[in-house]
Amino acid sequence: MPQLRGKNVATYLDLRSRGIFDAGTLSKLNLKILRGLVLQDSKDFTKVWTKSSKSTIFYESGRIYFENYQCCFSSLPSEPQLLYELPKRSKAEKIEDALLCQCPLVRLPTPSDQKPSLLALTSNNWLYRFSAVTGQQLEKVYLSPHHKFRYLGWDVSQETFYVKSIQNKVTSSARQAGFNQNTLLYLAVFRVFPLQLVGVLEINKSIFGSTVIDVVLSQGVLAVSHSTKTVKLYSFEDILNKYIRTELVLGEQCHSEGGKTVGEAPFGIPVNIHINECPPVLFEVSCFDNGVQIGGHPWHYIFTLPHKKHQGSYRICSLKDNTLAKHGIQDMKCCSLESDWIYFHPDDSGRIIHAASQINVTSSGRTVKRRFYQLDDDPDRETFRMVEYEDELDLLAVVEVTHREDEGKAHVRLHDNNTGALLKRVPLVESWDVTYSHELFFDRDTIVHIEQTKNNFCCHVYKISRGQADE
Repeated sequence: MPQLRGKNVATYLDLRSRGIFDAGTLSKLNLKILRGLVLQDSKDFTKVWTKSSKSTIFYESGRIYFENYQCCFSSLPSEPQLLYELPKRSKAEKIEDALLCQCPLVRLPTPSDQKPSLLALTSNNWLYRFSAVTGQQLEKVYLSPHHKFRYLGWDVSQETFYVKSIQNKVTSSARQAGFNQNTLLYLAVFRVFPLQLVGVLEINKSIFGSTVIDVVLSQGVLAVSHSTKTVKLYSFEDILNKYIRTELVLGEQCHSEGGKTVGEAPFGIPVNIHINECPPVLFEVSCFDNGVQIGGHPWHYIFTLPHKKHQGSYRICSLKDNTLAKHGIQDMKCCSLESDWIYFHPDDSGRIIHAASQINVTSSGRTVKRRFYQLDDDPDRETFRMVEYEDELDLLAVVEVTHREDEGKAHVRLHDNNTGALLKRVPLVESWDVTYSHELFFDRDTIVHIEQTKNNFCCHVYKISRGQADE
């Protein structure tokens, strides 16, 4: 039986049965117990389920989605079980993108708003909110008869999200209605639980510059990318306060548009945020592939200089004054066919994860120089493929792949998040073909591996083994 800080599991279960712990303390203790079980040498991860699909498979928070989110399985039971299937849809009603909304922390008047829900965007410009448990339709909003909306993204996770249109596709009806040819795309911003419209705005090249190629909204910041390898950040709150003309409410009439109902077909939602001048730039950086990350304590940003010769070399600078951080240039000089990757640690510790293939180093810290370089993708050499952080168990899952006899074999290495110590290695049964895309998720006692194969997509689910003592 696993030992936890001098007390074993039986002791904790006895204390829990007598109601000694509050909910927060109890949850932490339960996770400590689970972590101990997961890392036990006598416990193995066993493949319990496999399912294939002709379309892309998605996973999030214990739910596996098939057939463009039409079919949902729960991965929480000992074997995944079907939660629901949505009614069949025509090609015009195909779900293009989706976001999973977890339960809100505040109590809301409608019971359905207290439970997880799925936001889904369809090909014909409808935005739906379904129950994530039953698939029941809870809300629907019609976006526009003129602009093709395609993408969903979180602004502030679980609070506000945006719907983004495809670029520069003004239909003949939109042209007749007088829409500006300089418009790159449109953003519609909503709050969740229930759906509430914040506003709709257009990204116009005559305002933000002729080189604009894309925008995203994140943490209240509008990030605008340019073909000149420049990224500029703007305050969305300032834009909203200064340029909103009309407050629109879903389901109510828009008097400026002849009393048409907001969010209903065929009217949709009109633009109500009209930007007539370029807002103040909060931050600007020139970077390779328009890639910049912001995080850390205090705020820093990670980027690569815009010239191709700097690809694979990362700089970490202070957001306050742009000064280079200590050890602020990271370059592994790896020889892999795939580039390394770097990002701020999702545990909000301010640390940075930089992952690539190994560099040979002696115990004294001296790098071993080779007379020739071997590609990290060569046979018989282990390569790191991805890193996944399990926040509740405070573990890092690192996928390593070794090539043997023309096929790749993968192991999931479980490391302590604080020390980096290797605690367990989990072999995956299926081969790992590096020529196709893979995703791996580590969620409490479950490992989910989604792979693309030559003809379809496949989902493999592993569960921690249970002995008689666990029953």
